[in-house]
Amino acid sequence: MNKIDLSLYLVTDNSDDVEKFLNTIEEGIKGGVTVVQIREKTAETLDFYELALKVKEITTRYNVPLIINDRVDVALAIDADGVHVGQSDLPCDVTRKLIGKDKILGVSAATIEEAKKAERDGADYIGTGAVFPTATKDDAPSITKEDLKEIVESINIPVVAIGGINFDNASTLIDTGIAGLSVVSAIMSSENPKKSSEELLNIFNS
Repeated sequence: MNKIDLSLYLVTDNSDDVEKFLNTIEEGIKGGVTVVQIREKTAETLDFYELALKVKEITTRYNVPLIINDRVDVALAIDADGVHVGQSDLPCDVTRKLIGKDKILGVSAATIEEAKKAERDGADYIGTGAVFPTATKDDAPSITKEDLKEIVESINIPVVAIGGINFDNASTLIDTGIAGLSVVSAIMSSENPKKSSEELLNIFNS
């Protein structure tokens, strides 16, 4: 299994203002972000590729793993550290064959069955949610804290919680056994991404 520090897992959102987008990611990393995942659901392939190369320059500088959401082709093209796939993307076992054994592979799972299957099929970690209502992914199935705990206990690979996590609710997840918090808006929409990252990491590590 590929080891990865999932403590504070940043998933990106809208990249219309590329300079601001890149600056937010860098400031987040300075504040303690341990993994960056680029999620670009609507971008043309070339735009995604060029953006991913710019983000990779930053993540490489700070030695933070870069994960590409869904697009195995883009991940391989820029030699990203890994890929994250959902239940409606390429199957986990197929993705693992394409990226090889040394790249990080994350899978979204909302049930124990999905999590166990992902583990069997070669996932390095699971992303589970939405643990709270979220505006960034309106099709995300919602799960309870108890569901989250049961998923964590049912598999031997780490689980990161995602969905609507912010400063007010993050502390309620700490006793579930998760390996980290995955956030979007709490950092990407922050006026001070570095401070926001520091605060979230403090909450998780407390």
